[in-house]
Amino acid sequence: MEKPIQKPAIRWHILVFIAPAFLIYTAIMIVPLFGTLQLSLYKEIEGAKVFVGLENFNTLFGDPRWSESFWNALVNNTWFFVVHMLVQNPIGVLLAALLSTNTLRMRAFYRTSIFIPTILSFVIVGFAWKLILSPLWGVAPNMLDAVGLKFLFAPWLGKEEYALTTLALVSVWQFVGIPMMLIYAALLSIPDEILEAAECDGITGMSQFWKIKLPLILPSIGIISILTFVGNFNAFDLIYSAQGALAGPNYSTDVLGTFMFRTFFGFQLQLGDPHMGSAIASAMFVVILCGVSIYLFGIQTRLRRYQF
Repeated sequence: MEKPIQKPAIRWHILVFIAPAFLIYTAIMIVPLFGTLQLSLYKEIEGAKVFVGLENFNTLFGDPRWSESFWNALVNNTWFFVVHMLVQNPIGVLLAALLSTNTLRMRAFYRTSIFIPTILSFVIVGFAWKLILSPLWGVAPNMLDAVGLKFLFAPWLGKEEYALTTLALVSVWQFVGIPMMLIYAALLSIPDEILEAAECDGITGMSQFWKIKLPLILPSIGIISILTFVGNFNAFDLIYSAQGALAGPNYSTDVLGTFMFRTFFGFQLQLGDPHMGSAIASAMFVVILCGVSIYLFGIQTRLRRYQF
């Protein structure tokens, strides 16, 4: 007699472990997200909340005053991200490669020193660098003067053409430890057999890194790129603490986060408009979602090509 096919047992204990994280994530992420999307479809008219559909978005993209501010913030956000991709991530990979070498001494000290700024508060970092770069009481002019390079100093946070790039580099200094540690962990996870085989073939030093290690850590670099994209397009704290809600000078450091803050909560004589602020937040969500989706789609397509 044939034995009856046994149905796989339902593993209820998995649901027990997943439920707390799922409930917390839903409460602090999913519910506010849908609440924001819902709020963006309404408008306050004579003290009553009225459903207006996409009218707030038409105002955001159609009204010259709103659209100019939005596109200025989006362009600044994009440049903020580009600086991180071109400076932070390559430096993180370089530092990780140096730390993974067996000949380097005091590696633990260097790892700790580079990673410490990532745990500092945005407010502390923004205020401290504003003091350092101040042309009146900052230490940067004196330090450059001590080495005969004071002519290179400029009020970088006070000039429109330099302010955003300066803040982006400050952010790079603060967070370069994250890609460094992630890449460092990826390099340590490479099996020794692969490296030994490469050495037997005469591939050592930098040649080994470019030909063997770098291709193996590309997935980690991809994850870091996604995290950089999401983090930079959610940027707010550093710019707010260093340049204020107006993101001066003349909105040259204004990003989507500060633009949304001023609109939602109001600032100085500007009254807050939660509905338009929610429309800006929804646009931020769409931008981030599209960027991450395009990147993931590109990665998956590349993987399919390698499989076949």
